[in-house]
Amino acid sequence: MMAEAGAGGPRLAELLALGRRLWDELEASTEPSSGAPAVQDKVRQGLDALQRAAAMVAQLELFSENEELEEVASADLKFLLLPALLGALTLKQVDLSRRREHLESAREHFLRFLKLCKSYGLGSFQLPSGTSSEEGDGSPSAPQDPAQPNLVAMAMSRTAKIERYKQKKELENKLASMSSSVESGTADEEQVREFSILQIQKWIGTSLEEIESIDQELVILRSRDAARQAPAGPRGPSRPARAPVKPFILTRDAAQARVFGAGYPGLPTMTVDDWYEQRRRQGIVSTPQRAPGAGDKELQKQQQEAKEEEEDDEEALQKARDWDDWKDTHPRGYGNRHNMG
Repeated sequence: MMAEAGAGGPRLAELLALGRRLWDELEASTEPSSGAPAVQDKVRQGLDALQRAAAMVAQLELFSENEELEEVASADLKFLLLPALLGALTLKQVDLSRRREHLESAREHFLRFLKLCKSYGLGSFQLPSGTSSEEGDGSPSAPQDPAQPNLVAMAMSRTAKIERYKQKKELENKLASMSSSVESGTADEEQVREFSILQIQKWIGTSLEEIESIDQELVILRSRDAARQAPAGPRGPSRPARAPVKPFILTRDAAQARVFGAGYPGLPTMTVDDWYEQRRRQGIVSTPQRAPGAGDKELQKQQQEAKEEEEDDEEALQKARDWDDWKDTHPRGYGNRHNMG
């Protein structure tokens, strides 16, 4: 059947032609950035035209999964491309904040196109995994351990990619040889039908490639979003805010504290035991447990050494004072007068 729009509105064929023309211009564009205003304006215009055309196709019920390809009019075959073109233009949008949304929307468009083509028997291909209960030839697949690479599947995927590449080149050559006659209107209905089917088959390969690329990018985006939303790791109870610590001299024992404190009256001293006790009261550390035996002897030895050092210092100080007193009462040379002539 020939598809027409309502009175005064653009025909379905015109909307499709506008969308395809804008797509071709975008593909051939020399703009350095896909986010340029002129580029994104064409993307919006193309999406608007194709979305209106898709709504008209759905309203007219041009395609049905219950009919054969032979039942579709040759002039209507080109409208099968609408979902694929919508998917391609959706990927042209550059709003990073909606990138995941655009990827998922484009995937749905491509998948709808592939399912429609498969129902009409257009091409031999396997639908992307996890998208339909009908996979490939319908044979069940064995469960695969995700921790182990499926070498057979990888080899099959590589072979399929090589085959798709060859088919793409052959289709492009055929389309190039037929395009002039079809576009000029000199081709007969059979040639027009073949040309439309070749275009559909070319877009089947493109859609499979795009879905594979979309799935890879979605994995990255979902992992990133999960990392952002993941709660912080398990932590202990919140610690009270610590009061600022005033500077002080940390000494080994009380004897050292007296020695150092005498020379630095502006800087307080604190023994190790006092320091631990202060930290314990603040809830920062627990009271240290000293090891018995050798540890106590070592501490006693250190204390004895400090005491002896303190006594030595006092004795030396007293000697110096006595020497100063003696010099005050005995002038220089007092003890050497027996050598005078």
